[in-house]
Order: sequence, then C-alpha cells, then structure tokens
Amino acid sequence: MDIGFIGLGHMGQAIVANLVKAGHTVRVWNRSPEPVQEAARAGAIAAGSPAVAFAGDAVFSMLADDDAVREVIVASGALAQASEGLIHVNM
Repeated sequence: MDIGFIGLGHMGQAIVANLVKAGHTVRVWNRSPEPVQEAARAGAIAAGSPAVAFAGDAVFSMLADDDAVREVIVASGALAQASEGLIHVNM
C-alpha cells in the first residue's frame, strides 16, 4: 500500500518504522527536517510537502493540535489536492 505520514514525533516515527518493515511504501513529511531524515534512513521516502504525502492510497496525520492540522493539511492545500477515494486518518 502507498501510505503518506505527516507528523513524526516519537509515536509517528515508530508507526512509520513498522509500516516500512511491513513492506509498505511510506512517504513522510514533518515540519522539522531531522525526523524525516531519520525515517528516510529507515526506508521511508521524504516528501517535499504535505501534498506529496497525500498522493497515495492513505495518509496518516499525527499533529500537535487542531491549529496544526488546519495549517498543514487544509491551509497548505494538501487536502484539496488529494485524489478521490484517499483515506485520511487524523490521529
């Protein structure tokens, strides 16, 4: 499955690692670059923007609060660019 993941705190990084180990393609984005680089070393693909993370079959977002969700997912245009049928799981 082609999965996007936005928000790479401790829990997000652990979930991404398990998704990669399970054989999924995982595109990751985070507001700070260091967690993205760490996930890429583990086999994930660095996404240049939230919209790139929304380009697959499903996307998980694990952001700090509702304001962060609005900024990263709605205001950035990522959600508007999502393909029909995409599943978004906001954690």
